[in-house]
Order: sequence, then structure tokens, then C-alpha cells
Amino acid sequence: MLVLVHLAEPGRAQPIAHEGLVFSDELGGFRILRVTGSGTLADPFVVVEEVTDGEGSTLIIRGLSAAFGNRVGTTHLVGFALRKVVINRTRDSWGSYEVELREALETHSPYEDGLSFGQGSQEGRPFRSSRYAGSLETDEPFDSVMFTDGTVGSGEGVALQLVITDTSPLPLFYVVQRQAQQVAWLQSLLGRARGLAALRARGYVPSGSAVSGEGPRG
Repeated sequence: MLVLVHLAEPGRAQPIAHEGLVFSDELGGFRILRVTGSGTLADPFVVVEEVTDGEGSTLIIRGLSAAFGNRVGTTHLVGFALRKVVINRTRDSWGSYEVELREALETHSPYEDGLSFGQGSQEGRPFRSSRYAGSLETDEPFDSVMFTDGTVGSGEGVALQLVITDTSPLPLFYVVQRQAQQVAWLQSLLGRARGLAALRARGYVPSGSAVSGEGPRG
């Protein structure tokens, strides 16, 4: 059970240096409350955050290098285990939650950059959450983990278990996080598309017919 404590100090916190890395909320939208742990599977980094922006937020991590080493036992040059404790201070309930890795803030992480959620390894898997029953990993064309099948209401918190690795680390990378409001609609649309494909295969629907749908607004 997560015990949530509301801290009244407004604004962003100072970057937190811990175990050779620096964790920063300087881009706004959330606030880091504390960082603990050593980054191993048995003792992951625990980053406790309050998220206030309903559109998402981005954690900056600095200092990852070959000297940091690999603390999770994969074949990647560097790696660590991360437990994000995210407290929902927005007005929305989160029906799903996505975490994405990037080396450039405005660009998805390609395969060639070496940054991933332990791609090719089973260490730390399956990625788990305290409030979501499922998770969906995407390795290409970007690196993300989407936690699904659950709800995090306003004022509630969720713990997300991850492994982050890199084969050619840069001194700075980004952990982009956001609620995925359109997941349910997309799953519904995909189901209709599969149903339409089955009808086409049986000759019940003309081949020119299309599936359409309107996503959630707001």
C-alpha cells in the first residue's frame, strides 16, 4: 500500500544527486520528492514524484556513463533498476500510464542509440505496477512501456517497476511519462478493424469499406 503525503511547498525541487546520477524535474509538470536505492534489482532506484500536469511530464537523468556500470546483470554496457512512485495531483483518473525513453527530447529513441528498457534481456521482467494489471512493451520504432488494466485516481499513487539500459550512454537522457487517455478508444478501433477484416475475408463486406472512429476529446 502506498502512503501518500502531500507536501505543500510549491514549485520544482532542486536536482537530486544520488549514486552518481542526477535526477531533475526542471522541465516542469511534476516535482521530485526524493530518490533512494542503489539501482540493483534487489534495491532499485526509487524516485517519488508528484505529477501536476495532465498532459504529462519528463524526468531528466544526467551522469550515466561506462563508469556507472551495469547493476542489473544484463549484457548492456550500463543498466539500473528503477521504481517510479508517481502521485497523481491532476484532476484526471489515469486509466493507463506510459513511460518512454529518449536521448533527444523531441525525437523518439531509435534502435541505433542503444537506450532501452533492457531490450533483449529478461532481467527485471515482467515489468510490474502496483495498480495496473498489465503492461505493453514497445522496442521499435521507439522505446516505451505502457501500463494498462487499472486506474489511478486523483490524489492516488502508483509504483512502476522498470529496467533501463544503454550500450552507448550519453551524459543526459529523458524519461517521458504521460497518461494514455486514448488507449481504450484505440483498442476498440483495433477490435472493429479486425472484425471488419474477418467479414471481408468471408465476402460479407466490400473491400473498399473502411473503419472509422472518433477519439476522445479534451
